[in-house]
Amino acid sequence: MNIVDRLVKHGIHVLAIKDMAGLLKPDAAAYLVSTIRKQYPDLPIHVHTHDTAGTGVASMIAAARAGADAVDCAIDALSGTTSQPSMGAVVASLQGTDLDTGLSLSDLMEVNNYWEEARGLYGPFESGQKTGSLDVYEHEMPGGQYTNLLFQSKQLGLAGQWSEVKKSYALANKILGDIVKVTPSSKVVGDFAQFLVANRFTSREEVEAKAGTLDLPSSVIEFLQGKIGVPEIYGLPEPFTTNVLSAKGLAPYKGEHLPPFNFDALKKDLKAKYETYKFREVDFVSAALYPKVFKEYLDFTATYGDLSALPTQYFILPMTPGEELSWEMEKGGVQIVKFTAVSNGIDANGQRTVFFEVNGQPLSIQVVDKKTLSSEIQQREAADPTNPGSIGAPMNGVVVEIRQEPGRSVSAGTPLLVLSAMKMETVVSSPVGGKIAKLNVRVGDQVKTGDLLCLVELPK
Repeated sequence: MNIVDRLVKHGIHVLAIKDMAGLLKPDAAAYLVSTIRKQYPDLPIHVHTHDTAGTGVASMIAAARAGADAVDCAIDALSGTTSQPSMGAVVASLQGTDLDTGLSLSDLMEVNNYWEEARGLYGPFESGQKTGSLDVYEHEMPGGQYTNLLFQSKQLGLAGQWSEVKKSYALANKILGDIVKVTPSSKVVGDFAQFLVANRFTSREEVEAKAGTLDLPSSVIEFLQGKIGVPEIYGLPEPFTTNVLSAKGLAPYKGEHLPPFNFDALKKDLKAKYETYKFREVDFVSAALYPKVFKEYLDFTATYGDLSALPTQYFILPMTPGEELSWEMEKGGVQIVKFTAVSNGIDANGQRTVFFEVNGQPLSIQVVDKKTLSSEIQQREAADPTNPGSIGAPMNGVVVEIRQEPGRSVSAGTPLLVLSAMKMETVVSSPVGGKIAKLNVRVGDQVKTGDLLCLVELPK
């Protein structure tokens, strides 16, 4: 209640109870909401949850009966598991009671029919999760992160280890101090969990004992520096934080006040680099908040053009030979495209020729065959686990930056290179002092866990 009291003193208009992981059980929801309602009878209360464990409908009804003014649901076709509880179930359960929503079940069915069809178009992006999961009460993973992390784990070569990732998520959370997990703090815990699985850590004691030697994901390092804030209740975990930062020569972040952001300079820079893109004011806000992600979007648009008019099905799934589609690029301008064929072989640049007819006219384009290229990833030398100067990749990823060069002397903790995988960056540092005898990778190389990245020759 202390947090609620402080928020009310700040003059809030609505109190939002945001249960990101779906941990709020029916009795707990009733107790929490009724306690707040008793203290603040006129304060609007809005409850949000996820249905990961399957208790969402019961919890939202309990919250409503205890005095909540609004509860979040999802239309039935998009509800359940890591989404919100079923709107149809909540509405039907409250019919004929003093909390009757007044919504028509037949109207909801009409809306639901549309979304049932629409969901089918996004089938390729489904996580594969089919049921609720009781273990959310152990790992406390937010619903919005659950399916994303499942996909990321597969991309990082951790397919078949999802149960271990969930256990490691709980372990990572405990090591970091049992923090509130919501973007961006949930990403910190998720990145840490995948690191633990990839490097086969299973105990808190082992991780904390090796804290100064671990090449932790950048998000974890930044969290320990306090760059996303300091957890209010327990603070940053000690001595883990001090051991990690001191080994890397880093200091806590003193960022209580940010300098004014120069939007004029940002606008000028973006307009100069992307002359054909029609910027909106919200684009500049996106670029300021998420510079890397927005740059990726602009680069994608510069390469492929504006694909917003393309039917969703063909943005997600490839066309089949002989298939035809059409869409309106602008008012009165219809494009009719027919996919006719694709060449059998690839050229020296890994490209195939793809043949189309556009409004009846033949067109051929060169397309990089990413599947063929990915199947030819170089088999690399493995790091020697018995040699402390033989530095291996802590997880699967792509080399995005090289910070040192052969022949240079380094000390323990010196950053060597940066790996990136699914927007998770890891700075690989030297665990020992010595001279760089060999760099085994270049920028753009794909590596797997344990691949040799660098060889540091120890002083004799």
